[in-house]
Amino acid sequence: MYRWSRMTMWSAVLLVMMMGLAACGADNSASLEVAGQASTENVQPSAAPESTEASVEEEGATRIVTDEFGEVEVPAHPQRVAGIYVEDYLKALGVTPIVQWYHPSWGKQDYLNLDVPLFDISGSLEALLDQNPDLIIVDGAVDAEKYELYSKIAPTYRLKESILQDSAEILKAVADVMNIPEKSESVLADYTAKVADGKAKLQLALGKEKVAVLRLNVAEKSIALFGVKNRYTGVIYSQFGLEPIPLAANMTEFQSIISEEVVPDLEADHIIIFPDNGTWDDQVNQEAYKTLEGPLWQNIPAIKNGNVYKMERSHWQSGAITANSMKLDDLLKYMVK
Repeated sequence: MYRWSRMTMWSAVLLVMMMGLAACGADNSASLEVAGQASTENVQPSAAPESTEASVEEEGATRIVTDEFGEVEVPAHPQRVAGIYVEDYLKALGVTPIVQWYHPSWGKQDYLNLDVPLFDISGSLEALLDQNPDLIIVDGAVDAEKYELYSKIAPTYRLKESILQDSAEILKAVADVMNIPEKSESVLADYTAKVADGKAKLQLALGKEKVAVLRLNVAEKSIALFGVKNRYTGVIYSQFGLEPIPLAANMTEFQSIISEEVVPDLEADHIIIFPDNGTWDDQVNQEAYKTLEGPLWQNIPAIKNGNVYKMERSHWQSGAITANSMKLDDLLKYMVK
C-alpha cells in the first residue's frame, strides 16, 4: 500500500511537472509570438537605397534653351557655372561662379567680393577649361566667333541682344538658364520695393536739381560725361528719378568726352565722379581729380556748393542688379540728409 501510494504520489508529481512544462512551453510560444508581433510593428522597414542609376540619370539630365544664337542643350541642374561678365546676377541669385572675369587693364568687379579664381579674358581660354565648368553664361561682349570657342569648353548660353539694356530681364534670363526662375522673382520683388522707397526719398531731397555723372579717364587725361542711355549709370535717371543735366539728357551716345569749351555748360547741381581704374587712394587718380579744381570748373553749382561725390568705380561701371542696388545706396547716403 505504501509502495503504491509512493508510486502514485510520484506519478502525480510527474504528471503535474509535465503539465507545467507544457504550459510553460505554450506560454513561451505565445510570448515569442507576441514579441515577434511587437517587433514587427515597432521596427519600420528600412528605406530602399536610392537607385544609383536614377541618381546618375538625374545628374546627367539636360534641357534645351534658346539664346542669341539659337538652341543650346544645357544641364538641367548646373553645378559649376562660369558667368563671364554676369557674375553679379549669379551672386544675386545665390549662386557662386567658379571663376571671376578679369582684365589686366581694367581689373575686376571688386564690389562682388568673390573668393574664386580669376579668369583673364584677354588671355587663353585654357584657364577656363582647367576649372571644368558644366555651363558658361556670357553677355553681349561675346560675338559669334568667341561664342564658338566657349562652346567647345562647355555648353554656353549667350544673353539675347534685345535684353542687354535691362538688368531685370537679364536676371530673369540667367535664372531661367540656371533653372531657378523663382529666385529671380524674389530678388526682383525686393529690388523693386527698394527702388520705389529710394526714389521717393531722392525726389523729396533733390526735387529738380540736376545731376551729372563723370568718369576720369586717367591714362587718356580726359573726362567723360555719361548720358542717360549709358548702360552703367542711366538707371539713376530711368529708375531712381534723378534729373539729368541737359547735355546728358540730349546725348544719344553712351558717353562723350568733355572739352574745355563745354565745361561751363555742365550746369550740374550734383556731380558723381569715379576713376576708370583703381581706387581713390591711388596717387594718379588723386592727381587727375585736381582737374576739377581748375578755374573753368569753379562756376559749376555742384563744385561751388561742395556737392561732388567720389564713388567706387567698379559698381558704378556695371549695370547689373547688385551694382544698381549699391548705386542707390550711395545716392541715399550722399544726397539725402
